[in-house]
This record gives sequence, structure tokens and C-alpha cells, in this order.
Amino acid sequence: MSTLKAFFLSRLLREKLLLVAIAALVAVTVLSAFARRAGAFWRTQRAATVALADQQQWLQNRATIAAGARQAATSLDPTRTLDDTRLVGELNALARSQGLRFTNDTPQTVRSGQFAVHTVQFNLQKADWAALTRFYLELTKRSPYVGIEQFTLQADRASPAQLNASLRVSSVEIVR
Repeated sequence: MSTLKAFFLSRLLREKLLLVAIAALVAVTVLSAFARRAGAFWRTQRAATVALADQQQWLQNRATIAAGARQAATSLDPTRTLDDTRLVGELNALARSQGLRFTNDTPQTVRSGQFAVHTVQFNLQKADWAALTRFYLELTKRSPYVGIEQFTLQADRASPAQLNASLRVSSVEIVR
């Protein structure tokens, strides 16, 4: 250490200032890297804490959730629940009855215990407002067996008086 001190003191003033500036830049670089890593660690730790608290809440309420699912299953009429094929058929029939042009994707199914939830992306092209409103009202009459998860509405580029709607529709099925 004393050799470094002697080396530093034997330098000219401008060299001393340059060495101090270099040492300060190294310190700032090291401290900023440390601060960035510490911030990333803190954000990760906080996200994990929140996720664990959420999971703990779900586990604490497991009995209430299971009872609610059983009660919901008893209030649903199994004959009115729709599987993925019936969901697509129902949407197609509703769109045709309103004179709407449509496309749909392949339904996705998630099974959980006594329920299966079927989801399909359904697109309506070049529709007028009245037909879309009638379609929506007819679809809401099928609640709670069919529901809209996401709805996007845009004006058609070629004809702004026409609308393009994109819906993600899901249905619940009681698995026997």
C-alpha cells in the first residue's frame, strides 16, 4: 500500500487528477452494476413473494372454492352445457341467423375436475352495427353456458361504415 501511495505522490498534478478520475469511473461502473443486479434481485424476490401469497390464499380457500364449484355444478343443467363442437355450431347458427359473415379457429379445451371449458376465437367481418347488436343479445341469452371473454371491434378499412368484430367465446361443459 505504501508503494502505491509513494507512486501516487510522485506523479504530477495532472496525472494525479487523471488517476483519481479513472478510480472514480471504475467505482461508478462497479456500483451501477451492483445496483442493477440488486434491483433485479429485489424485483424477482418481490414477484415470488406475491406469487406465493396468492398461492397460499388459494390453498387456504380450497374448501370454499370446491364447495362453490359443486354448488355451481348443481345449478347448471348438464343438457344445456356445450362441448367444443356444439359451441362452434351454436356460434355459426347465431351468425347465420343475423346474416353475418364469419370465420372461427379450432376450439381449445381445458379440463379441470368436473368441468371442461371450451374456448374459440370467432371473427365477424363487414357487419353493420344492428346485426352485431342482435348477435350479441342472442349470445348473452345463452349465459352462463356461453360467455364472451374478449371482444374487439374495428371499422373495416375498405368500408368504414362496416365493422369487423373479433370475439373469444367460451363455454362450460359438465364432464360426466
